[in-house]
Amino acid sequence: MRRPTIDFMGVRWWFLGFSALLMVVSLAAIGIRGLEFGIEFQGGTVVTFTEVSGVGVEEMRAAFEGQGVASPQVQSTEDGGFIVRTTESDPDGATAHYRGVVEQLGLPDDAGDVTTIGPGWGRNITNAALLALTLSIAAILLYTSLRFEYKMAGTAVVALLHDVIIALGIYALVGREVTPNTIAAVLTIVGYSLYDTIVVFHRIRENSQRLVKQTFMSMANDSINQVFMRSINTSITSLIPPLAMLLFGGETLKDFAFALVIGLVSGVYSSVGVASPIYAMWKEREPKFQALKKRYARAS
Repeated sequence: MRRPTIDFMGVRWWFLGFSALLMVVSLAAIGIRGLEFGIEFQGGTVVTFTEVSGVGVEEMRAAFEGQGVASPQVQSTEDGGFIVRTTESDPDGATAHYRGVVEQLGLPDDAGDVTTIGPGWGRNITNAALLALTLSIAAILLYTSLRFEYKMAGTAVVALLHDVIIALGIYALVGREVTPNTIAAVLTIVGYSLYDTIVVFHRIRENSQRLVKQTFMSMANDSINQVFMRSINTSITSLIPPLAMLLFGGETLKDFAFALVIGLVSGVYSSVGVASPIYAMWKEREPKFQALKKRYARAS
């Protein structure tokens, strides 16, 4: 297969401007609309109905409101059931509400399942998720600094944050609930994004060791072209399973797959459009590469 000769670095400011716009929109969405956290983080009750017939969403909502439940969130499922979320964190109270709804709607006693999570457990889950993300980024910084150099580590983390912020921004925009599955997907995104970035950085590092009669920026562009098709093929292969889960899986699988699909696409883009340009511009400030730029610079 013929190697592509795309001038990635020639349009680097378009890449960086587009990424800056996406991050601004994502941060604005998170700040204005906010993230909708599941009961695992906030505490509350989820009632899952699986044996329901002849009952609509509004009837189900009215039944819970009739039991004194404020603002229940009612969601229909593909199998004809319902998922109802409430802020009730007392198990006895949640069970009483459930029994009242079942009696009011004339449903069997075993029509649903009640799960209640206290706010303390939700805080523990939140703290554990933040700790996992922080430790992951710290480990990436340490490994990349030791394996390559601190400039690669810094730009790799910038790309990671870019991908995570965009994923969370899309969650805020579409109003999708953030669950522990989402956090697991975000941590998986970190791994995929780092993989794509490291593949490009490794080739740049190899080519920089024999750099002659060429600017660092030009060499970095050639390096991206050398691994570009590999990254595309790997990413397409990796996208097939989460796309299948997103299209055909249940709600639990869809939570994980939705974030994963966003992260995989963003990770491929950020390795080429964010990490590589920032790293190349940073490296060209070094005296050695400044000299090469003055001598061999070409329009880009």
